[in-house]
Amino acid sequence: MHSVIIPAYNEEKLISKTASVIDGILCGANIDHELLFVNDGSKDGTWSEIEKQALKYNTVRGICFSRNFGKESAIFAGIAQCRGDCAVVIDCDLQHPPEKIVEMYRLWEQGYEVVEGVKTDRGRESGFHRFAAKSFYEIMSNAVGFDMSRASDFKLLDRKAINVLLNMNEKNAFFRALSSWIGFKSTQVEYEVREREEGESKWSTKVLFKYALTNIASFSSAPMQIVTILGIIVFIVGLASTIEALISYARGMAQAGFTTVIILQCFTGSFIMIGLGIIGFYISKIYDEVKGRPRYIIDRTVGDKN
Repeated sequence: MHSVIIPAYNEEKLISKTASVIDGILCGANIDHELLFVNDGSKDGTWSEIEKQALKYNTVRGICFSRNFGKESAIFAGIAQCRGDCAVVIDCDLQHPPEKIVEMYRLWEQGYEVVEGVKTDRGRESGFHRFAAKSFYEIMSNAVGFDMSRASDFKLLDRKAINVLLNMNEKNAFFRALSSWIGFKSTQVEYEVREREEGESKWSTKVLFKYALTNIASFSSAPMQIVTILGIIVFIVGLASTIEALISYARGMAQAGFTTVIILQCFTGSFIMIGLGIIGFYISKIYDEVKGRPRYIIDRTVGDKN
């Protein structure tokens, strides 16, 4: 069986079409499948729509969270609850072309265990949004050691890869990076990002910035090195100022230097505060991990006929 995991947050207008389109494509390709919708604490009628589709299609199942836990949690809930020998994660808004699922499945039949969906373009985005995304993926690529510039959550995983991901106990897991990091026999399928057919994107620049910070911290300690770099800069500036002061003193040209002292204090103090902020952010993530709370809480399910 092939599982299709579909995280959904406030997507009531698209649930019916998404179920119809994907089910039709997989039935047309004679692929035994299930569609697993994960309602991530939506505030609209998303869950009601999922229940309707579960009554309409015997291939549809649904999971409903007790509140919003985020897309990463929805993905991991989906791979934990899916029953297939392989599973593909796809966005509910159909910006990931669903016909590519068949191509991914055929590659899995050929023996590939991870089939990555990679973007040939990012679709319509603002200049700032595009720059922010590019910067984030450059940082992540350097952190993980492989190119993530065209990476996405749209990918197929063999059951073996799924089990490995489920055995990772970290709470702030970054699916897009971890699913590539685990290795296995991999290949890629290229696709063009489509425009949303209904509703608005939930990924504002503010949300993406928070998402980027969390995932960089969860997957890399590179930002911690900024503290060391700032310390080196302060040391160099302080050393230069010290040498200048000694030379001036030796020449009998020493001045009160009040302005210089104030500038150096502000300069040093700001770097110290930045360093403490970075350290504090990592400590907060450690705190989240050691509390041991679950990634998500399932309130109810639908479509569990077996």
